[in-house]
Parts: sequence; C-alpha cells; structure tokens
Amino acid sequence: MKDPRVRQFAEVLVNYSARVQPGDVVLISCAGLEGAPLVKELYALCLEKGAKYVEYEFSIPDIGRYFYNLANPDQLSFFPQHKLDFMKQVDVYFGLSAADNSMVMAQANQKSMIAWSKVVRPIIDQRVKGTRWVVTRYPTHGAAQEARMSLDEYEDYLFAACCMDWEEESKKQDALKACVDAADRVRIKASDTDLSFSIKGLPGIKCDGRLNIPDGEVFTAPVRDSVEGYITYNCPTVYQGKEFNNIRLEFEKGRIVKATSPGMDADLNRILDTDEGARYVGEFAIGVNPKIRVPMRNILFDEKIFGSIHFTPGQAYDECDNGNRSAVHWDMVKILAGDGELWFDDILIQKDGRFVHGPLLGLNPGD
Repeated sequence: MKDPRVRQFAEVLVNYSARVQPGDVVLISCAGLEGAPLVKELYALCLEKGAKYVEYEFSIPDIGRYFYNLANPDQLSFFPQHKLDFMKQVDVYFGLSAADNSMVMAQANQKSMIAWSKVVRPIIDQRVKGTRWVVTRYPTHGAAQEARMSLDEYEDYLFAACCMDWEEESKKQDALKACVDAADRVRIKASDTDLSFSIKGLPGIKCDGRLNIPDGEVFTAPVRDSVEGYITYNCPTVYQGKEFNNIRLEFEKGRIVKATSPGMDADLNRILDTDEGARYVGEFAIGVNPKIRVPMRNILFDEKIFGSIHFTPGQAYDECDNGNRSAVHWDMVKILAGDGELWFDDILIQKDGRFVHGPLLGLNPGD
C-alpha cells in the first residue's frame, strides 16, 4: 500500500522547493534503487506541471565503488562532456539519496575519489549555478540503522522534518538573517572549543526548503583569514565513505594548522590536503530545524540540528562568497545544546542550544 506521505513529500519538492514550471527540463537523479517510490511521484508531478522533458536516472553506489578501485589514470582523467552538455539544458535538478549502506565507500581508493571529484567539478558547478536544484534523502533500512532507529521511526522522523510549512519557517528565519547581517565578530565557546572570526560584509543566507530537504539553517561565511582558535566537533560525520568522530581543528589566520580525529588523523589530513582551500573555511551556519534534534550520521539532517552550528572546511557558496575555492566542502557539526555559547559581537545569541536574544526567541521549538 502506498504511503501518502511520499506524495506529500514530492509535492513539497516540486511545488515549493524546485517550483517546476511548464516547459522546464527536469533531471531526477537517485543514488540507490530503494528511492523508486519517490522518483515515481516526482516524475508524475513534473509531467502534470507541464515540464517538457523529464529524465530520471539511478546509480548504484556499490557499482560506483568499482570505478574508484579499478580505474586507471586515463579513466580517472576522462571528462564526461555529455553530462555537462545535458546539465546545461536542465532547468530543475532533483538529487535523491536512497543508499542502503553509508559505508559502501569506506574501503574505496581515496586518492581516486579525490581525483575524480576534481574532474567532475564543472558538472557540479553547472548544476549548482545553472539549475533550480534540490537534494534530499529517501528512508531506507540502512539509513534507519545509521540513525539508530527502526524503519518506521526513521520514516516518521524524516517526513516530519521534510513536510513542514516552509513558508512559515522562512518567515521565522528573517530575524536570524538580520542578526547575521548586522554582526561583525562571532565567537563560539563550548567544551574544547573557543573560536572567533569575522563575518563583516558577508550576508546571512536563509535555507528555507528551497535547495535542501530537510532544510533549516541560516549560513554565512567567515572572512577567510580571520579565523582564530580551536573547535572540537561532537557530531559524527561521514565523508568519502569514512566515519570521523571528535574532529578537532586548530586555526591560525584562517588556516587549519592542526587537525586530529581519533584513529583517523591520516585520512582526515589527506582530505584537508586535497588543495589549498580545503584548509580554509567556506561556510558558517546555524541549524534551526525544530524537528531535528539528534545526530543521524547523515549530514543533510545533522547540519540542520536545532541548537547546532557547522563550520565547513572547503568551498564557499556563490551566495556568500568569501573567496575560498576547493574541491572539498565538508560540513562538520558542533551541537551546542546543553554546552555552549554563541556570541555576535557583544550580544549572547544562543546559550546551551536555545536562542536567548529577544528577536530570535520565536525560533525556539515549543518542546
């Protein structure tokens, strides 16, 4: 029997997030076959909305692993021009992940993964800059296991976090954007964390269900060379198929000068040495989704945890460009709930994961 929430989810993505219009060219790309129910609903809705062409594709991560392990230098350097040519025609892009094993790339050749990410960067850039794109997740047994939930519990959690009144959430974020726009200095104080940086002249950007679902953050970027201090992230993060915990970064003049993660120092520093920009930060964000409260080992959810921040080594976004360029964009999450202070200039914005500054109190969940 169909779950009616899948149709509701698709309606949010098509009508609100991507705003599909008559005449649009649409690409629906799904990693994992378990996402077929959502692909079907998206496909039907896009046709109903009058899209002139809708293409869908499925990839299987376990097959992709063979490429990283077996590809020779010529294969790793071959640029798939046909993919870029088609992406230039695409108006709307839906990116779905329905993988049943987040660790499928854990033992894949990391050097090949880094090399390939550089090769295909023009396609990603075209998608980000040239389409109305949205990326999301579809509930699978593997994702539920990662979140330490049953599939039923995970489905309830996912649909609650995604199928919200995003227009109302967008209005709530206006006050936080205004505070970001007005601030010069940011300081984050928490356990094994004392970090300061400038955001002067860099705008606050609302993330209100347009590009990511689930959504719920306001981001900006640090002035590239202004970051000083240290931060220890307390949310697990999976990057290039490997799980990292308790990552600790030390900064001097904006650059990561020391990076550690228990048992994973070499892998961590290898990623941060991908290019010069990987050791600088391209994004600072505050998570405000009231339905996301605990880590799920899924960055699309974890970076939106209410009472968290993420401080991201790598590429800056065009909407808030501090000049940092990198093939890496690694959202690392620090949960401040119960332990932490967030300051804008001399104003305490958030304490222990709840907003305490008057204009922002409406963002706090009702609990």
